[in-house]
Amino acid sequence: MSQTAAKLSDGDLNTEIARLRAEVEALRLRAEAAEAAADTDVLTPVLNRRGFVGAMNRTMAYCQRHGVPAVLLYLDLDGFKRVNDELGHAAGDAALVQVAELMLTNLRESDAVGRLGGDEFGLLMLNAGVEEGREKARKLAAAMADKGFTWDGTRVDLGGSFGVRGWTDHSDAEVWLAEADAAMWLRKKAR
Repeated sequence: MSQTAAKLSDGDLNTEIARLRAEVEALRLRAEAAEAAADTDVLTPVLNRRGFVGAMNRTMAYCQRHGVPAVLLYLDLDGFKRVNDELGHAAGDAALVQVAELMLTNLRESDAVGRLGGDEFGLLMLNAGVEEGREKARKLAAAMADKGFTWDGTRVDLGGSFGVRGWTDHSDAEVWLAEADAAMWLRKKAR
């Protein structure tokens, strides 16, 4: 084999290596996008339940290690069924997006917001106790009531019932969520 043929083979080999590297990079980017999509709600700009539970697990580990407080707010929307029934599911989707955006704009960047299912949301606040959580719930409820929801010129009042539970050495995110959910139902029934 001549020296030219050997150089040509090296060139082909280098081209193939470059092509494979580009393909690996494209696959890595797709895997990152799939991972992010696995934790993000398909409708709203917040975490889905899986992503939110992951954030809770990280927060619990941080709280345990550094001895800092955290508080969990569990929100169930009031009046949401009316939006779906009277204005349609597209309006219901828009209302969920509006509520998610309202929560995101009224929380710190270090906090987490997740849609837990249907019209239920979780809000996780690090370095905050129960009183801060209750105050945040009051402010969010007032913001929802002030803003309401308007679709095709029809305004519907949207509110929410919040359950607030501080972190008390929880090691299981689902237990903490269940406690906040139970607190929310007590509040909803009391109204």
